[in-house]
Amino acid sequence: MKIGEAAAASGCHIETIRYYERIGLLPRPARTGGGYRDYHEDDLRRLRFTTRGRELGFSLDEIRSLLQLSDDPKLSCAEVDHMARHHLAEIQQRISELRRMADELQRTVAACGGGERARCVILNTLWRERPNAGKANSPRAMVP
Repeated sequence: MKIGEAAAASGCHIETIRYYERIGLLPRPARTGGGYRDYHEDDLRRLRFTTRGRELGFSLDEIRSLLQLSDDPKLSCAEVDHMARHHLAEIQQRISELRRMADELQRTVAACGGGERARCVILNTLWRERPNAGKANSPRAMVP
């Protein structure tokens, strides 16, 4: 099948498929006599796996590792389990951070009464040094 058909069948955009080929996540397919890429069911399965992995927030490197682990049926599931648990912990940490940010922003927005810019609670909050500003482990501490 051609790339457009593979994109439709896998839920993966055409340019993304080409990108996955360039970075070696998807093997380069054979070409038809007319020069079109010719995808097969194994390619679609790999694209669906990759798309689903991205939906779950796995990085391309993590997906590459998971694909390698998946390619060897003799391997234990323990490494896959470890990767998934680590990824889940990272997601839960991000959720916690997002909740904290949402709470702080909600308090700030609720305190805003409109009016003069010089008294704007939102802008003043952004100019103020945040609590725990010196913590190097905070993701926001790394952002300029």
